[in-house]
Amino acid sequence: MLRKTLHRVVLISSVFMSAWAGAQSLTDSGILPTGDRAIAVPERVEEQTRSQWSTGTYGPVPAAAITGDIRPFGSHLFTGGFSGLRSDGLNDDYMIAPGDQVTLRVWGAIELERVLPVDAQGNIFIPSIGPISVKGLSNSQLNGRVKSAILSVYPENVNVYTNLQGVQPVAVFVAGYVTHPGRYAGTPNDSLLYFLDQAGGIDDQLGSYRRVKVLRQNKVIAEADLYDFLIEGKLVRPQFKDGDTILIEERGPSVTVTGDVQREYHYELTPSDLSGEALLRLARLKSGVSHVLLRGGRTQGPISVYYDIGEFPQQSLQSGDELLFSADQRDETIVVQLEGSFYGPSRYALPKDARLHELLSAVAVPQTLTDVNSVSLRRVSVAERQKQSLLDSLNRLEATYLGASSSTAQEAQIRVTESELISRFVQKASQVEPTGRLVVARNDQISDIRLQDGDIITLPEYSDAVLISGEVRVPQSVVFTPGLTAYEYIDGAGGFTQHADINQVLVIRQNGEVVEARNIVLRAGDEILVLPKVPVKNLQLASVISQIVFNMAAVAKVVLDL
Repeated sequence: MLRKTLHRVVLISSVFMSAWAGAQSLTDSGILPTGDRAIAVPERVEEQTRSQWSTGTYGPVPAAAITGDIRPFGSHLFTGGFSGLRSDGLNDDYMIAPGDQVTLRVWGAIELERVLPVDAQGNIFIPSIGPISVKGLSNSQLNGRVKSAILSVYPENVNVYTNLQGVQPVAVFVAGYVTHPGRYAGTPNDSLLYFLDQAGGIDDQLGSYRRVKVLRQNKVIAEADLYDFLIEGKLVRPQFKDGDTILIEERGPSVTVTGDVQREYHYELTPSDLSGEALLRLARLKSGVSHVLLRGGRTQGPISVYYDIGEFPQQSLQSGDELLFSADQRDETIVVQLEGSFYGPSRYALPKDARLHELLSAVAVPQTLTDVNSVSLRRVSVAERQKQSLLDSLNRLEATYLGASSSTAQEAQIRVTESELISRFVQKASQVEPTGRLVVARNDQISDIRLQDGDIITLPEYSDAVLISGEVRVPQSVVFTPGLTAYEYIDGAGGFTQHADINQVLVIRQNGEVVEARNIVLRAGDEILVLPKVPVKNLQLASVISQIVFNMAAVAKVVLDL
């Protein structure tokens, strides 16, 4: 039974395959009634109390980061690759410094063989020749400088050979966010990676791979981004001096990448380029990746957004975001969204024939905040039908009244005035966008409808207020007082305006239900909507426009000023 249940879960879409490594049977856990289908619950929260819409048990379900054993990108740099590769300093670009030793051989007119130290002034001293300044010369320039000095004294039959025999050791401080800060010995031409390796590498939890500085006497002489080395093989090569400091700064904004990628890592981004495009330059995706699930926190609260891979580069990222890449063509999958008061992700990938109760039974809600009996649903296809129905009504209105003939001059003048009203009304009404709201909760019962791709399910918070809007003198929200009627609330808002139709007062419930205000008991969270009067004398025309206004208020919560 467990195997059969897990086969029908959300994980049919690979979007959650990596993040949710396991799931429990919701039927066995008491979350769903007995049946052969379930919505997957992350293994990390299976011990928590889940919401159950039939019995009224509640969350919370704390969010957990998708981390596991994922390491920062670049951490493999310091696994033993540098400790045995110490430089001898004898490359052509090495800059000669005090303390180095130069082997000199001269033969021909004179014979000389000595090892000459570079003194504190940067000179070597050759008997019968005198001091020769070599400080700051590159290794490749050394022989030419010494030979020139000797030939200036012995111009004929003299051969000169020089060799940099050894370099002065240096001790470099490695500080900041490294495993073992300290002072480490090396040569001036050792790479900064050698010294970082000596210090145990960069701290995986805190250190930055992109903000590495080399300091000399408290001044920055070089900066390195190790991502440049990892990806393109580029690395700055400062020549170290005794007392230099390599400083590893604190890690910058980083995001976690999992799913259908070649390797899962924490990637560090630069503060100036926190975008999907910057991440895609670093992460190596598997072939066929089509979508990415972004989870993170924003000022307005937690987010969970499912993007097509084509639109992801334009998205802004923040430190701590989790990106789950997937090769999800969604042939048999729909994505629905939650809004309002709940715990956990706001988007779910579900089987095409998933139903509302299945999803709600896998969503935890705060018990004292969420009005579970006022669930509603917005659907794209419903909004499209509502929009088309509105446009059809407006077209019929124009066709019926704008082309009608007049039998008298007075009637013609009235029709001109009405035509202007109708034209203005049609122009404004055609801009109204219906919400596509479906009423799925009535009498504290939630209909178990089949979900569609793009559905937005609203889980409203309990409200202590009633909103009065439309044709009232002072539209406002007021604290709900049990027992008051809609008209008493309207009186408290200053009463009707002169354009109000006192017989057209609607109450819109939190679940999207629209009812007339007469003879109903108001509830906290209701919205009282006063519709306008139609300023025409033609009773049939007034009736038609009033009906359209009523429909617009019901499907879009919009009251047009006629």
